[in-house]
Amino acid sequence: MSRSLREGVISFDADLKLEILSCFSKTVDDSGYIVECDDPDQRVLTPNGEDITLDEFAGIRKGSEIFIKADLPSLIELLDMLG
Repeated sequence: MSRSLREGVISFDADLKLEILSCFSKTVDDSGYIVECDDPDQRVLTPNGEDITLDEFAGIRKGSEIFIKADLPSLIELLDMLG
């Protein structure tokens, strides 16, 4: 596992992202999308109904399996919901 700290931001490499996803019974398909381990044809979705790739993955909201993309609009929406 590795993570880097840069200007107060913690970022996770692909290996750590895969480890986090495995805790939630998720994996990544051949196209790079996050899918259910027990049903690899079922991609997980963001709150906006979008498929999400491992590169786009920013985290899972507490108390649920709401997958958050690492793009600015998704992170702003998350902050609005939490605030």
